[in-house]
Amino acid sequence: MDMSQYLEIFIDESKEHLQAINEQLLELEKAPEDMAIVNEIFRSAHTLKGMSATMGFDDLANLTHQMENVLDGIRNHKIAVIPEILDVVFQAVDHLEAMIMAIAAGGDGKRDVKEVVEQLKRIEQGEVPSLAERPSNTFSVPLRQTYGEFEYNVLQQSKEQGFSAYEIRVKLRADCLLKSARVYMIFEALNEAGEVIKSTPPAEMLEEEQFDQEFLLTVVTKQSAEQLYERLMKVSEVEEVEVVPLDIDRRKETGSAGEEHETMLRQQAAAVQEEKGKTTEKNVAARQSVPPNKTIRVNIERLDVLMNLFEELVIDRGRLEQIARELNHPELNETVERMSRISSDLQTIILNMRMVPVETVFNRFPRMVRQLARELGKKVNLEIIGAETELDRTVIDEIGDPLVHLLRNAIDHGIETPDVRRASGKPEEGTVKLKAYHSGNHVFIEIEDDGAGIKREKVLQKALDRGIVSQQNIANLTDKQVYELIFAPGFSTADHISDISGRGVGLDVVKSTIESLGGTVTVDSEEGKGSIFSIQLPLTLSIISVLLVEIQQEKYAIPLSSIIETAIIKKEDILHAHNQQMIDFRGKVVPLVFLKDIFEVPAAVAEEEVVSVVIVRKGEKMAGLVVDSFIGQQEVVLKSLGNYLTSVFAISGATILGDGQVALIIDCNALIK
Repeated sequence: MDMSQYLEIFIDESKEHLQAINEQLLELEKAPEDMAIVNEIFRSAHTLKGMSATMGFDDLANLTHQMENVLDGIRNHKIAVIPEILDVVFQAVDHLEAMIMAIAAGGDGKRDVKEVVEQLKRIEQGEVPSLAERPSNTFSVPLRQTYGEFEYNVLQQSKEQGFSAYEIRVKLRADCLLKSARVYMIFEALNEAGEVIKSTPPAEMLEEEQFDQEFLLTVVTKQSAEQLYERLMKVSEVEEVEVVPLDIDRRKETGSAGEEHETMLRQQAAAVQEEKGKTTEKNVAARQSVPPNKTIRVNIERLDVLMNLFEELVIDRGRLEQIARELNHPELNETVERMSRISSDLQTIILNMRMVPVETVFNRFPRMVRQLARELGKKVNLEIIGAETELDRTVIDEIGDPLVHLLRNAIDHGIETPDVRRASGKPEEGTVKLKAYHSGNHVFIEIEDDGAGIKREKVLQKALDRGIVSQQNIANLTDKQVYELIFAPGFSTADHISDISGRGVGLDVVKSTIESLGGTVTVDSEEGKGSIFSIQLPLTLSIISVLLVEIQQEKYAIPLSSIIETAIIKKEDILHAHNQQMIDFRGKVVPLVFLKDIFEVPAAVAEEEVVSVVIVRKGEKMAGLVVDSFIGQQEVVLKSLGNYLTSVFAISGATILGDGQVALIIDCNALIK
């Protein structure tokens, strides 16, 4: 029986079962006597074991079986639920997740799990694992590149064209926090020198930080091994780089023999599992007799294609509306209005299809918080509120890392140790609240803790030491402005560097990531009471509401999410100070930015006695963008400028208007410093 057709379903359902196991294990730690939770975990583990055996993934089935034995002991009151035992079960779940990720990336799901299996067997026999015996959080897996026919052809052609091929082993520092960012920088550096042909683990796993400290890359380039080594060692937090020339012909001979042996082993394993699978299939079929859920799985790429087609429809809708206004034909107007209403409803449905609950990101945090709290010797309770709040998938993909940084920051810097909290009259257990909610066309995510808060004097002293602020400016800074200093690059108030914080990497990356999504991040704090970080994000990044403006004879679009209001200002009301023109806007001094100078728009229309100003903001800062006239509000499709125009200043993209003209979309964040 060909199982490959079920592989995608197996991977999706396995991820769901592992997520359920993770969540239920955290609940079990809070309520060790609740056997209903143990039964839920047991059911998920049993189903996962059956599915794995049916699909022929032997290591996966064996490890799940051993974990199931421990759960059975807990269920029958033979094993007590204590943190040390749960630590080992969590490690087993980590291995299972790594196996599933490997299978999803095209691997065979094999993994050396002898150590954790041995630990589970000892627990089953009544032993309690000590701290020294427990398996470590990281496990080294030997890396070796294997190539398919396509990769060999690419390497062979590159060799014929005078390129050299290298296998590069990169090892990141053990205290590296932003592993995915370092991977991105390494790929960028290598793509500037040549082309990355293959990576082990695959690029998707590297982006998701599903690897230990090391990974392997195959590169074709005209640069020497020494040049590549120097280029990569310049990337921060890279500990070791090993560059080895690749002999393609020799590797092809040895590689094919290894692949044949591996295929033979897989066929033998599949034959052994076929008999086991028959029994399991009956069990799975019996469990599937419950009423079916009326949902279908749709590949996200199909939704992306649907969205792209609809974006083209929005552009044509705008064109039709303009033609109808110009012709002023009653029947045409009526038809276009009806089409606009229907396409607006269709737009809502398509955008909702792309919406994903933030729960998909939030789900991984309870486990991370538990582990961090145990490492730091703190007691932390994570409260998640509004996990059902939905965001566009493209935004969801990007916010995971910023939220990880903010949570780690709250636990390490914010929440105090139990003895300090007792001395302050607080409960021993600190609380971190992770809250999400909708407001208008935005989603707000807040991370609040009841810890020590931000110490104003400590922040100011560190900022002075690093030259971020001057002694003269300190007196004029409000508390909120002082707290904003922690987002400066390289800023850290940690007294010593640990594997959690102290390197000054994190909050500046959080700020830049959120702003690249068209959002903002702010912080408020009260010393001794706690801090609250608030992130504001747009619901979607593809279709946005803008204010169309005219500068001479060119049209530009300013996102409504950045605009406070518009104003018409007389030229005599413009003030001058420090070579900067500004206006008094509702009691605040707002600097003016003349867009015709920024974008070097050629003069074609005589200047008037008044100027049109769009007041925009970035966090607490404001600026007035000077334009020639306002055209009106419109929904537009945000299109990328392409690979050749990636670094255009203050332009985030372009859109096609109803009359066929292209309007550039202004990035207000880039204009406000």
